[in-house]
Amino acid sequence: MQMLMPEPQIFVERTLALIKPDVIDKEEEIEDVILRSGFLIIQKRKLQLSPEQCSNFYAEQYGKMFFPNLTAYMSSGPLVAMVLARHCAVSYWKELLGPSNSIKARRTHPHSLRAIYGTDDLRNALHGSLNIFSAEREIRFMFPEVILEPVPAGQRARDYLNLYVNPTLLAGLTALCKEKPADPMTWLADWLIEHNPNKPKLQHQITEEEHRE
Repeated sequence: MQMLMPEPQIFVERTLALIKPDVIDKEEEIEDVILRSGFLIIQKRKLQLSPEQCSNFYAEQYGKMFFPNLTAYMSSGPLVAMVLARHCAVSYWKELLGPSNSIKARRTHPHSLRAIYGTDDLRNALHGSLNIFSAEREIRFMFPEVILEPVPAGQRARDYLNLYVNPTLLAGLTALCKEKPADPMTWLADWLIEHNPNKPKLQHQITEEEHRE
């Protein structure tokens, strides 16, 4: 009798990402890199922290020489906080960020985000959680209203995709193969928006003639 092996489970993690005040104008570029790197952005908000809030967020760094400059820098303007999700999100995000010192990152990891967008050790453009436990604490700090429920994985994820995503996506891919556009990604994105089965319907607008009746 053939034995059925259990399907491997894919464990989805969350991690916190911050776009820091001095690169807030690069928000769209950075988000594009994040999405192309296989992450989902499941929460996002723009906010500005007070020096006291920054001190609480970086409480683990309290007492270090750079701490006053760090809190001053992080409270100097608005920032973007995002909750990223994917398999091994914490380690993959740290790898994408590169070394915390942007000057070192440009030498050793020239394609990392901190090498591209950072300035020096302090102004390194982006933040990432060190580990799963830090990620949970930091997400709760930035998104206190969010309930951290498990991200669907394994069979639950497949069931969700089969029910809500795959039918429309497969139809779009079929249409894409027939059309063979020069820019397939943009074409497919436009097709999915146009054929979204959950697209809200516009209410009937009363014309000037109907209003007079």
